Amino acid sequence: MDSPVTSEHDNDSSEQIATGKLVEFTYRIVDENGEVKEQVDLPLTYIHGHDSGMFPTVERALAGKRPGDSVSVELPPAEGFGERDPDLLFEDALSNVPAEYRKIGAEAEFRNDQGDTRVFRVTSMKNGRITLDGNHPLAGQTVTFHINILGVRDATDDELSGKIPTGHAAPLPTDSPPTLN
Repeated sequence: MDSPVTSEHDNDSSEQIATGKLVEFTYRIVDENGEVKEQVDLPLTYIHGHDSGMFPTVERALAGKRPGDSVSVELPPAEGFGERDPDLLFEDALSNVPAEYRKIGAEAEFRNDQGDTRVFRVTSMKNGRITLDGNHPLAGQTVTFHINILGVRDATDDELSGKIPTGHAAPLPTDSPPTLN
């Protein structure tokens, strides 16, 4: 049975982020210059301590927090999006690239001999040359996550078993917009 969401002033431990709790949140990522690099205002969910895909430093910072709390977590490259890898930069003649990829920001997916895929983005075009970058756009940067916790409840057995993927959980019983499907 789902628990009602409580205010930040309640001391009910059932509404505190801990392993096995489904957490509903919004966030934004800000770079070292204060520029917002990503912002999600529609609620997302994850199951705390359950192969969530969250950065470990962020997940540790959320432990013990409650609905209504806000958390800011600074992540250097080693704890976040990694260092830039120069081996993931490729340059070629513009004439060798299909027309649909000849624009800054275009993305192309490449597969290696082992079947692994990686998305590369066009980052430069000049002097008849094109540069594609397979690094994450935030690689090499220290970023700060600003997270607003909207709700916390026990995850259901189906959510814990993976039958309902993270981000597809039933909405928390609040006045907030529904979880994205």
